[in-house]
Amino acid sequence: MDQKLYIGPLTDNRRWEQVQIRPDDVFVVTPPKCGTTWMQTIVALLMSGDPDVDTELSVKMPWVDIRIREMDEVAARLEAMPHRRSMKSHTPMDGLPHNASGQYICVFRHPLDAHFSYRKHNKNLPMATFDLFFPEGDDDTTFRRFLDGAAEGFDLDAMSLASIVQHFKAARALEDQPNVSLFHYADMKRDLAGTFTRVADLLGITHSANTMAALVQAATFDNMKSNAARYAPSGGKGFFRSDTEFFHSGTNNKWEGKLSQEQLDAYGSVIDGLLTPSERHWLEFGTAG
Repeated sequence: MDQKLYIGPLTDNRRWEQVQIRPDDVFVVTPPKCGTTWMQTIVALLMSGDPDVDTELSVKMPWVDIRIREMDEVAARLEAMPHRRSMKSHTPMDGLPHNASGQYICVFRHPLDAHFSYRKHNKNLPMATFDLFFPEGDDDTTFRRFLDGAAEGFDLDAMSLASIVQHFKAARALEDQPNVSLFHYADMKRDLAGTFTRVADLLGITHSANTMAALVQAATFDNMKSNAARYAPSGGKGFFRSDTEFFHSGTNNKWEGKLSQEQLDAYGSVIDGLLTPSERHWLEFGTAG
């Protein structure tokens, strides 16, 4: 299948051309702020079997698409890894290289929760790339841009509603393949132990019951926030203004009390034009919602 081109201020999926894909590679593929770091941590814990493993996600499980790091260095580091590898992407599935035996783990979240989490995230970034898209103190403009934004280019990295839906549709189009799996943030919160079991099965990994319990405890929100310098991407290196704020709340329904009925109706109108009722329900609430 031909790969679609996705180019934005942060994203350049042409960088994947320099990665020599291996049959057992694991790809964590999500829109931003939908549980990426959480799922990467679950994968890292399962692969190591060590609840105290130093995840160091930005180096050991790199975000291949991002322009910030020199791709020659990223590719060389990945090629030198003697163990099973995992990589992160915020590019939709139709823009990624496809490996028939690798595992693609796609994670989604209620678009409104992702949007409000991204607002917080933007304020914690050391760069002003999206400040005009998220004008300080002008929530109406910020929300309108979320609803009106395109699925590609600048708006992909600014995470418009259309870009989230594009991610979802691209993953759904491939979910009949045995190595493409969809997860939902709400389901992960409801049953973290069940999420570990499902991911372990996908990766062909087994641990004792005691080890699994310790791994699950390590991946709880409270533990990750309490040890933010260890679990945040580039944690402890001064990249974020606050590593702790990277794990702001981990809650659902962030929009309640923050959006007017008019804004909620506008959101409903846009998403209903993009998804069927059953698709919308899953994207918002997950399997058990």
